[in-house]
Amino acid sequence: MAIGTDRYATRADTLLFIACVALSVAALSLPDQWRDPLAQGLRQTVLAPFLFLQRQTELLAAARYRYDGVVAQRDSMALAATFMPELRSENARLRNLLGLSARLGSGYVTAEILHQPEPTNPLSFVVSAGEKEGVRPLSAVVSPEGLVGLVASVDEHTSVVLSWAHPEFRASAIATDASVVGIAAPHGAEGPSVWLLELQGVLYRKQVPAGTVIVTSGLGGVFPRGIPIGVVIGPAGEEKGWGRTYLVRPAIHPAELSHVMILTSPRPAGSDLRNAFTMPQDSTAPGEPPPQ
Repeated sequence: MAIGTDRYATRADTLLFIACVALSVAALSLPDQWRDPLAQGLRQTVLAPFLFLQRQTELLAAARYRYDGVVAQRDSMALAATFMPELRSENARLRNLLGLSARLGSGYVTAEILHQPEPTNPLSFVVSAGEKEGVRPLSAVVSPEGLVGLVASVDEHTSVVLSWAHPEFRASAIATDASVVGIAAPHGAEGPSVWLLELQGVLYRKQVPAGTVIVTSGLGGVFPRGIPIGVVIGPAGEEKGWGRTYLVRPAIHPAELSHVMILTSPRPAGSDLRNAFTMPQDSTAPGEPPPQ
């Protein structure tokens, strides 16, 4: 039965094909005045469902194409929006760097922060300027906001910089109104406290209010006077001995930077760089205890 049925179906398909070919030849041989109305009638009756499906398929393909374009545009805008705040911040920082270079005039080298010298040491970093660019050991490293660190070692075209958070960092410091002097040093060697500074050696009788801006004093010959270090946020625990210690919020976090400036030539005696920098502001709310 199955073989007979298959033969019948094959024969029927063949006959249908022959009939379609014959009708096509006959339609092509008809005069124009007969052929056009016949074709129009077929399009409006027998072929109408197929033509409708064809139009819907074309519309669906066009809609799919437009949808893919909208999705691609949306993804591009979302990606751009994700990086927009970072790009704006980076552009603002680069503009500030250009402004600082104009105010300093000369005696500096601009360098890009490349990477950490050791994967486990986030307290120092390598910059893209070295001996050939005029960098020397113990050169001050700054940003538009203030002090970043100092150069520890120099190669031909790179240098290793110790940030202010490094345990070996020290800087002679003074308040902007010269009311108090001391030594700026890291607050801790590990944990969150490593990203705070201390103002050590303040005379016991001196009270330093929160919000006092601390800058370099110029003593010691390493850092010129007037580079912002940070803002006092309160006493650093219990007072011991004949001096007081205060916590200082740094003017700038090294992780926020992509470029720095290295001061390569000594400044004239008595010069003050305070007006060249963006002075930090205190952000501790009244009554808010300083971090320990």
